[in-house]
Amino acid sequence: MSPTAPDTPARTPRTAPAAGRLLAVSDLHIGMPDNRPITESLRPASDGDWLIVAGDVGELTTDIEWALRLLSERFSKVVWAPGNHELWTPREDPVQLRGERRYRHLVEMCRGLGVVTPEDEYPVWEGADGPVAVAPLFLLYDYSFLAPGTSTKEESLARAHETGVVCSDEYLLHPDPYPSREAWCAARVEATERRLAAHDPSVPLVLVNHYPLVREPTEVLWYPEFAQWCGTVRTADWPRRFPTAAVVYGHLHIPRTTWHDGVRHEEVSIGYPREWRRRGHPRGLLRQILPHPAPAAGTAASGGGNGVAKGKEGL
Repeated sequence: MSPTAPDTPARTPRTAPAAGRLLAVSDLHIGMPDNRPITESLRPASDGDWLIVAGDVGELTTDIEWALRLLSERFSKVVWAPGNHELWTPREDPVQLRGERRYRHLVEMCRGLGVVTPEDEYPVWEGADGPVAVAPLFLLYDYSFLAPGTSTKEESLARAHETGVVCSDEYLLHPDPYPSREAWCAARVEATERRLAAHDPSVPLVLVNHYPLVREPTEVLWYPEFAQWCGTVRTADWPRRFPTAAVVYGHLHIPRTTWHDGVRHEEVSIGYPREWRRRGHPRGLLRQILPHPAPAAGTAASGGGNGVAKGKEGL
């Protein structure tokens, strides 16, 4: 199945000029009771504000629907890219679909709420500096961010098991009907790459993916073995190859701003209570992607982030 909507992937829908901002958040994890009030508190500053939700809303389909419905009723437009947690099939979820069928179920749920998905045309946000197309991506990972000192997926996974840093995806994220998660990733990458190549290069892109598109952000993880569940080397040149205004991602639970090859990368996660209680929310709950705000005096361009996420809970 192709992750493109339309028979004419180069066509990008236009909207009226946006009166508000393009905002982003990820990793709401509303299954944790202390995180649900955070989601309930998210509100636009104006009727024109758009919101990007870069994955890991929750695990249960009822929770995911509740959160996206709430946000879609508040923001002018909501754009969603799935995280690994949405793709889990927990025993307690009444929807026991797996793999591609679960993803397609979530897509149809989002469409019923008016939420843009990776299967839809890229919506265009019209700012003072011109239009940008917001491109939600669903790419997964292929274990190519190998653990240090390893040279194959098998060695990398063995190292993770030795150290006790194993992602819960290994037990809850099923690739059906694909033979493996990396095969599913390969199919998604290939189809998405074709779609991006067909995009009108005169309209810059905001690339939205749950995982970082380049490996460098994972270098601050306390447990480097976890990087193998954080993306694929096959997307490393995408921000350079395609006309990219910014990259938005989550997953690492290390909210910060970094620059790679001249392109701004925004990690916009809320994370778990044990994380945000320690660091607070120095950049606020919602990150402004566009218009690009000037950094506050004395604030480093790399932003915050303590590099402590993704420990032995394997999340």
